[in-house]
Amino acid sequence: MATGYLELLRARHAARLLAGTLVGRLPNATAAIAIVLFVRAEGGTYSLAGALAAVYGVANAVGQPVLGRLVDLRGQPAVQLPAAVLSALAMAVFAFAGTGQAVVAWTAVAAAGLFTPPLEGGLRALWPSVLPEEDQVHRAYALDAVAQEVMFTVGPLLVTVCTSLWSARAALLVLNVVGVLGALSVVLSPPSRAWRSAPREAHWLGALRSPGLLALLGAFLFVGIALGSITVAAVSYADGHGGDRVYGWLMAGLGLGALVGGAVYGARQWSGAPARRLRVLVALLAACYLPLTLMPGAVAMTLLTVVAGLFLAPVIACAFVLVDRHAPRGTVTEAFSWLVTTFTVGASVGTGLTGPVVEAGGALWGFVVPGVAGGVSLLVLIATGRVLEVPAESAVVAARSENDPNRALEPRFSSGDQA
Repeated sequence: MATGYLELLRARHAARLLAGTLVGRLPNATAAIAIVLFVRAEGGTYSLAGALAAVYGVANAVGQPVLGRLVDLRGQPAVQLPAAVLSALAMAVFAFAGTGQAVVAWTAVAAAGLFTPPLEGGLRALWPSVLPEEDQVHRAYALDAVAQEVMFTVGPLLVTVCTSLWSARAALLVLNVVGVLGALSVVLSPPSRAWRSAPREAHWLGALRSPGLLALLGAFLFVGIALGSITVAAVSYADGHGGDRVYGWLMAGLGLGALVGGAVYGARQWSGAPARRLRVLVALLAACYLPLTLMPGAVAMTLLTVVAGLFLAPVIACAFVLVDRHAPRGTVTEAFSWLVTTFTVGASVGTGLTGPVVEAGGALWGFVVPGVAGGVSLLVLIATGRVLEVPAESAVVAARSENDPNRALEPRFSSGDQA
């Protein structure tokens, strides 16, 4: 396992691109907790803190596919770095203005979310130009999914450390400066500067004109709902089993499970159609959520959360392969950004939906939600199976060149009427 990942990271530019992307995404990964801590330090209410964090999340969900389309049209350096700088400047305005001037605060937070650079989608568009073999690209997708879990675990810790050493304002500023440096490292790399999307067909829907991508996004909306619902149900469970410390262990268990599952999944080559494999993985994901309804003691419950997290990273990694195959020609970054947006929106819906469920029926029914959401995701994949499994003879293979790394099959689209 370790040998396969080390071989991948030894590839020219691979380690730099992965590290730069993770560092560049730190402001996004830490935004919610950093905003909440800053608002509380300014004397604001929890309601205000939550509302501002929600505004950031909504703006981010809107901005990712828009910026992703611009990357496909203009290239990575022309979009990623200016977006990172604008996002950091907007967060700096929020940090210095505080919550006293409501209009400034709300506008700055919205702008920071809107201009968050689509580094995540950009990295996945770069992998085929950096790694020569298809199985290495698939392993990179798995490593990417695992690295996300590390980032979302370490990120909040960095916020609390910066806040403890300096202040909540300093945490906002430092992490956003670091994020700009990460984006700078990526866009100055030769693969990022050389990358160009394939010529695209003129269509206002962009990546969303792909039936396969729409089917995948529909399924992933419910995967996001499942993950978001667990975070709320776990709070309710922890209130009766030890409080915040237990909640921290439950969330760490989910992250550990995803790390282990993603590492094992990416360590081997998989044969067969990825659409079929995704259905199996989503079925296993939903099945592993169901034992959470047993709600045993804190130690056993933590172990169950590890099991619940095992198939999350493999599901995400397999979805990356399908996004690459179903993205219309010239829309690969936008397509990956839509997956990020859909997952984020789903998690927000799951959080909002599970709150009233927990209040009405307790933690037990809260843990029913992820199992049900996972089951619905599986049903969507089954119902759209023919769309996702496009026969090779009806697909068009993208042209290979050093500036056209999207070499996967692009079903049901011709190369005429290029924009």
